[in-house]
Amino acid sequence: MIKNKEGFTLIETLFIFSIFLIIATITAVLLKTQFIHLEKIMFFSQLKSDLLYAQNYAITHQTDVAIQIVPEENRYFAQVKLAADPIISREYPGIIEIKEGTMPLFFQYGPGGITNKFGTFYVKADKDQYKITFLIGRGRFYVEKE
Repeated sequence: MIKNKEGFTLIETLFIFSIFLIIATITAVLLKTQFIHLEKIMFFSQLKSDLLYAQNYAITHQTDVAIQIVPEENRYFAQVKLAADPIISREYPGIIEIKEGTMPLFFQYGPGGITNKFGTFYVKADKDQYKITFLIGRGRFYVEKE
């Protein structure tokens, strides 16, 4: 009877499997922080683009565009006044919290691209807090980390 001595023992296989699991766990833990960071970057990039689009839409179509942020539903939308369908409707991730500051979460761009309200509202993303400020005048805004 010929014995086949090729192959791995059970202990060798379990040892290699445990090393693989340790490496996979460490990778998953490290990627979670990267994922949250990318979620924040994507949210602010999308929000800025959508606000600029709504402002440009108001200017080019010479109409009022209302922006409403609904924090309870984790979404915001922009729609032309008295229109049924929004021109922008987005949901944002659950790690993002938007809170009212000196500016309400409902404002509009006029035909000249000027906001009817000015002030700040706050965005909490994971452990960081950001302030979005709308200036008096031409509807300009900026985001800064607090």
